[in-house]
Amino acid sequence: MSVFLHRLGGMLGRYAAFVVVAWLLVLGTVVGLSMVLGDDYDDSFSIPGTQSQEGQDIILDRFDQSGTTATVVFTATNGKVTDSANAKAVKQVASAINAVRGVSMSNPLGPPPGQSAPILSSDKTATLGTASFADVDPSEETLDAVLEAGRPTGSARSAITTSVGGDAYNASDPPSRIPELIGLGISFVILAVTFASLVAAGMPILSGLVGVGVTISSLVVISNVVTVNSSSPNLAEMLGLAVGIDYALFLLSRYRRQLADPGIEPVVAMSRAMATAGSAVVFAGTTVIIALTGLAVARIPVLTVMGLAAAAAVAVAVLAALTLVPSIALLLGERLRPRRRTRPDKPAADERPPKKRTKQKRTKEKVLLRARWVHLVTAHPVLTIVPVVGFLLVLAIPALRIELALPDNSTAPVNTPQRQTYDVITETFGEGYNAPLSVTAGVITSSNPTQTVNDLAKGLRQLPGVVAVPQATPNESGDTALLQVIPTAGQNAPSTAELVTELRDNSSALEKKYGVTDILVTGPTATNIDVSDRLAGALLPFAAIVIGLSLLLLMIVFRSVAVPLKATLGYLLSVGAALGVVVAVFQWGWLGIPGLTEGPIVSFLPIFLMGVLFGLAMDYEMFLVSAMREEYVHSGDPRDAIYTGFRASAPVVTAAALIMTSVFTTFVPDGSNTIQPIAFGLAVGVFVDAFVVRMTLVPAVLMLLGHRAWWLPAWLDARIPEVDVEGAAMHRKVEYEDWEKTHGTTALVARDLVVRAGATPVHLEAPPTRVTHLPVPEDVEPVELAQVLVGRQRPSGGELVVGGLLLPEQGGAVQTAAAYVEVGRPGDDERPVSDQVEERARLSVSSRRRRTEFVARGTALAEDLQRSAAVVDGHPGPLGRAATTAAVVEAALAVAGGAGLLVLIEEGPESNVPAGTAEAMAQELSRQGTTAVLLRPDAWRRQRLAAAAGRTAAEQPEEAST
Repeated sequence: MSVFLHRLGGMLGRYAAFVVVAWLLVLGTVVGLSMVLGDDYDDSFSIPGTQSQEGQDIILDRFDQSGTTATVVFTATNGKVTDSANAKAVKQVASAINAVRGVSMSNPLGPPPGQSAPILSSDKTATLGTASFADVDPSEETLDAVLEAGRPTGSARSAITTSVGGDAYNASDPPSRIPELIGLGISFVILAVTFASLVAAGMPILSGLVGVGVTISSLVVISNVVTVNSSSPNLAEMLGLAVGIDYALFLLSRYRRQLADPGIEPVVAMSRAMATAGSAVVFAGTTVIIALTGLAVARIPVLTVMGLAAAAAVAVAVLAALTLVPSIALLLGERLRPRRRTRPDKPAADERPPKKRTKQKRTKEKVLLRARWVHLVTAHPVLTIVPVVGFLLVLAIPALRIELALPDNSTAPVNTPQRQTYDVITETFGEGYNAPLSVTAGVITSSNPTQTVNDLAKGLRQLPGVVAVPQATPNESGDTALLQVIPTAGQNAPSTAELVTELRDNSSALEKKYGVTDILVTGPTATNIDVSDRLAGALLPFAAIVIGLSLLLLMIVFRSVAVPLKATLGYLLSVGAALGVVVAVFQWGWLGIPGLTEGPIVSFLPIFLMGVLFGLAMDYEMFLVSAMREEYVHSGDPRDAIYTGFRASAPVVTAAALIMTSVFTTFVPDGSNTIQPIAFGLAVGVFVDAFVVRMTLVPAVLMLLGHRAWWLPAWLDARIPEVDVEGAAMHRKVEYEDWEKTHGTTALVARDLVVRAGATPVHLEAPPTRVTHLPVPEDVEPVELAQVLVGRQRPSGGELVVGGLLLPEQGGAVQTAAAYVEVGRPGDDERPVSDQVEERARLSVSSRRRRTEFVARGTALAEDLQRSAAVVDGHPGPLGRAATTAAVVEAALAVAGGAGLLVLIEEGPESNVPAGTAEAMAQELSRQGTTAVLLRPDAWRRQRLAAAAGRTAAEQPEEAST
């Protein structure tokens, strides 16, 4: 990865202007499309595989209730609502609402179809009516028209009062952008202080805004094709802006650090920054994306879409940080180079400017603050670890009492129609009328569907927890019944969930008693309960995925057991603290902040918070601990590694965490009741994780563990893949290129190469298109060494470069550019080489034209190699000829397939192939422009010498007797 990003940095230096223009074109295109098409967000809930969804589908199909509804409360100002004057006013308002285009409403005192009697309050001063919309998402004009029609006019104004709300009015007003602008202003100040440059400070914000613009506009366009809920753009904007600024900050800070060297060119500095910080950005962004896409484990489409939208925002942010930011930086050239503080000849004490002394003193204090903090928290690690862990556990205590639910109108702002109507219904009729349950049942076997439905309604009224069954009616075809059941409490009350469970558990008994089939409990209230149950069931699997992924990724990156365990436990503490604070503020209302809605926490907040915080926590772990590990690898001193790594990375991590916290916080004041707790939880989680866990707890734990913090069992180290996120491969690449400048080009370089632990190191420098002989030590298997040299097997240690490609990082490319052949391997195919090459080509080359070229080249080379092997002294039998042919074909196929380096394992003493065959093949390969490395095992060479000496001794007596 680091080598690829290093090359990408150099390429951006050549095409910087083109990349910037390309980003602007993409932004302009998606923004233009979004303005033309407009958004088509859909906030309807569907949870496939649940009883509530099955019931909703039946209602939609058999009762034609495809649109949403609004609830109208009619309250008499004097007397009963059923009095003639009041009843006339109710009918007048209902008719006015019914006259609105796309809306239908019957007189609630009629009663409406499906009701045997009107719904009246206990004192009969109020009644409830339902307005049905033709659309699931009515337009603002239609909603406003219903509100206007619902206001009594003329004589009705003195007779009744009305309140219009319900599901149709659950959309909130567009949020104000002022808090976000304030957040961006705070971010700009932090960046300006960090970089000491206004130009550099503006680049991460510009990158974040461009990335968010592309993401949000794309979501608007996509919403016209697939289902996207209205919360997805807000979450995508919040995350995209936060990580976009942070990732650009990480890359730009490393670039300016490289650029501080006056002898380095901007393109070179950017290439190195891309290989180091860029690799970390890719890793960090990938972890966030994986965690967000993992939300699909809950099997709730709305949550899946939110996760995918947020993941897309993070992906665009990573892409912008790796392409747009470097391009802009390279176009700015020397203007981003940090100013060097030149120090002229030291003046006398009385001539030193006091202002300059003050600036130097402040700089010194700033450096000392970082150093003092890490020395403070690591001086006595146990005294740091115990209080910090205890503090975080205390913060997490409220999370044990968390109450989860989907937001309903009870959590809407008090000045909205839906909240006012909700409160009026609760006060007048009871909270259960805000959470009706819909029950469907099959009555196709009944000879009198109406009577059957009435009997079922009567039975449901007798159940505990049921206040009323105001609606019970069969559909027009008389095969399905729809009943409305009113519970005693609201949708978030435990008693309502118990009633839903009881109805479902007793459905078989009710079906048998009343002669109906397939009783289903559905409606928004039942859907909320099903969503909460599914989320509760998905929480542990998702946590296991996140924790397992955390352990695996960090183990791969840091080559350690303790670091992943420590990082994962710290992440869990951060999540617990964030959830605890959210419960205390939003559920218990401890702070009493105006504008924050108190009540149950939105059901998907815990799983969403876990997913997002996982990625962000790994970001800070990556940027902080990677610097410590890099220093430990170089020095071997764990204490100095902690101090040096912390001082190097703390300023950037501090700035990044402050920026992300400020961005999340700005979404709290004017956010919806869904966004507010999520944004607040993320702000708390980021702050706690960055400053309490990563910058306080982590150094203390690492100091306590010492060398053990970086220990990994050898067997495990050999089995997990190698991932370079610190730019080590880039440094090796640069060192190799510098070495080549003085030593010349080489096809293969091996330094202290250890095939497996304990084996003798191998050293080799193979010039291009030449034959290089490599004696193989006795404790090294020739085949293993050949596999290591051509990238088929990882070495245990040392350095290996093949054709300018680093191993093991570029092993895939090396496997294409190099191959090995066992010259003495037995073969049993005596067919002509042309037939063997053609047969192998049919298996490996799909294109007919390419196959013809491949066969022609391979056959010609195989024949040349066969001729070179034929001149070797000796007369092999049939098995020997077959073995020679097998080696010739393997070598020819490898070279025809693009291999420029061939490792030949010399024939063994017991081989039927004549001695010298491998040497002859190597020389022929060299003549045709292929680099050949000939492996000669020492043990085989001695056996041949001994055998030759024995033959000579046996021949001498015969000659003497002659």
